Amino acid sequence: MYQFAELDWTGSHDTVVVGIGAADAVETGLDTLFNGRVKSLIQSADISTKTGEVSIVPTFEGNIKRVLFVGLGQRNDSSVENLRNWFGKVAKEIKGRGFTDVAVALDTFEPGVASLFAEAYEMATYEHPTYKSAPKSATPDVTITLLGDVNEADVEAGAAYGRGVNVARTLTMMPANILDAVALADYAVDLAERRGFSHRIIEKEEMEALGMGALLAVNQGSTIPPKLIVLEYNGAGDDAPIAVVGKGVTFDTGGYSIKPKDGIVGMKGDMGGAATVLGLFETLATTKPAVNVLGVIPATDNMISGDAFKPDDVITAMNGKTIEVLNTDAEGRLVLADAVTFAKTYEPKAIIDVATLTGGVLVALGTEVTGCLTNDDSLYEALETASRATNELVWQMPYFDVFIKQVRKSEVADLNNSPGRYGHMIFGGAFVGEFVGDTPWLHLDIAGTSERSAANYLGPKGPTGVMVRTLASMLEGWKR
Repeated sequence: MYQFAELDWTGSHDTVVVGIGAADAVETGLDTLFNGRVKSLIQSADISTKTGEVSIVPTFEGNIKRVLFVGLGQRNDSSVENLRNWFGKVAKEIKGRGFTDVAVALDTFEPGVASLFAEAYEMATYEHPTYKSAPKSATPDVTITLLGDVNEADVEAGAAYGRGVNVARTLTMMPANILDAVALADYAVDLAERRGFSHRIIEKEEMEALGMGALLAVNQGSTIPPKLIVLEYNGAGDDAPIAVVGKGVTFDTGGYSIKPKDGIVGMKGDMGGAATVLGLFETLATTKPAVNVLGVIPATDNMISGDAFKPDDVITAMNGKTIEVLNTDAEGRLVLADAVTFAKTYEPKAIIDVATLTGGVLVALGTEVTGCLTNDDSLYEALETASRATNELVWQMPYFDVFIKQVRKSEVADLNNSPGRYGHMIFGGAFVGEFVGDTPWLHLDIAGTSERSAANYLGPKGPTGVMVRTLASMLEGWKR
């Protein structure tokens, strides 16, 4: 899709994208396309220099049909996030208007923004899959020529960030009768074989042999067997990996602690953590950071039947700890418990788990901020640094002994899976922490950020693919 060339105002393109600030001197070649009238077009408001506003103006001369101007104001608002959003806005204009031959004068925005443009373009032009009987109209192919001093590897990396997000979006959007645990495992195997990752699928019989009583309990009510999906990216030889564990509950009824009718709609997205892991691996295939990464996804649905697990059951996790089940709708932490324990058999440098775990994180932080727990402040600092670059906001929640004691409070077992309503987000994370031990650990609760209720410059309403870019950025900068 991308071509590369030097900036040449005498070249031939249907559309050229240009950033223009209020105080900018107009480049001679650009002004020539408008017979020297760019300043007068600005004065008449036919070209807007207001921050983020788009103006599309036909040219008067030359082989360029039109110029799409993006206003940069006084250029003091050209932050990474603003540029990403403006590039997303440009991408939507390109797609919406059916432009097929577009050149982007990147240096008129800021130096070194090629990766940002590619990332934004992939995300902004994405469309969710649908299952309507009438086929959608085909989108015309577009050729984008990036003008200026452009590093092609940066463009590939930016596009890979966007593609990883879109993989996670697509998987999260798929209905559970199409994407069940078996289909999710098949997708992971296909990804691994296409992209050159090692892979392993642990079946129910092996889970039983390993003693994964927590994951198996959640699966008891289902007719679809569970899968433990294991992917390995090797970028650092024999070095210990960073384990990324994603909750893969393909549909969550709540079990016998059943969800209300309004709350059960949308539970196909309860595998958002698994989608993040798979999107991350899609990105790693291109960015190739110098680290080893272990991906672990416990995949199952949480259904109701005569065989389903129940409140008051006592189950035994892979590490031998017993758990009193007080709430079958607190199932995500149960599947993560066994997945984290399994990940520890690889002796990882760190464990990061990602999950649509609790409604409590929505109450605490809303829909724009991912809640985090950690036992290692430097690990959180690395995440926070990466999140600032991607603008995927994170916030560290307290992880005190008072919460841990509540998780350990049971008269009949070592742990309980639901100490109560207050502090629920922290209890969910603290429960997973009981299976981490001394390994450096981050818990990311994306229940509030994995979906958006309205479209924005970088994508449609619905699944967001949150944390794919942040984790990819964090792993690229890994120095521990």
